[in-house]
Amino acid sequence: MRSDEELVKLFILTQNNSFFEELYERYADKVYRKCLTLVKDPAQAEDFTHDIFLKLIVKLGSFKEEARFSTWLYSITYNYCMDQLRVNRKRGETSLEEELELADEDVDVSVLIEDRDADARRLHRAIDHLSTEERSILMMKYLDDLSIKDIASVFKITESAVKMRLLRSRENLRKRYLETVILWLAFLAKLISEIIELF
Repeated sequence: MRSDEELVKLFILTQNNSFFEELYERYADKVYRKCLTLVKDPAQAEDFTHDIFLKLIVKLGSFKEEARFSTWLYSITYNYCMDQLRVNRKRGETSLEEELELADEDVDVSVLIEDRDADARRLHRAIDHLSTEERSILMMKYLDDLSIKDIASVFKITESAVKMRLLRSRENLRKRYLETVILWLAFLAKLISEIIELF
């Protein structure tokens, strides 16, 4: 099987679409999931994924093998999504934070009570309350297994700055998670007291 870098070279040399299609097959789903994590809207994430791959065709000639292709593509994905979020905010559209607050109001409490994976849900909701940058940096490190050097390349910051941001993001996640646990316990305590009063 050809490496990503070989496929890039072959596409640039021959302009044969089959090489680009192979890269697309490898990465389309990963790019989509990264976009979805950043924008929280499946239709928008799909549109962004298509836009990113169109952008990629143009940018492939500028790929230098200083970083892995996957890291370079992640950088393009992250920067494109962040640019689009900034543009949307300038246009006065609902901010990501407002969307998250609205989503919180729509939560069906009975579903949460019956859900066996409540702990995982609380962690997921805590992650959702992080800033886009915090979510991104934690995902790069712990889901995508990128090195500190690769993350620094994506964010265009120093490695020590990456370490500081990771530390702050982990601390913020821990704080958010504990807040959701405390709120959950308070809700359960209230629910139990109301049930007791009925009897």
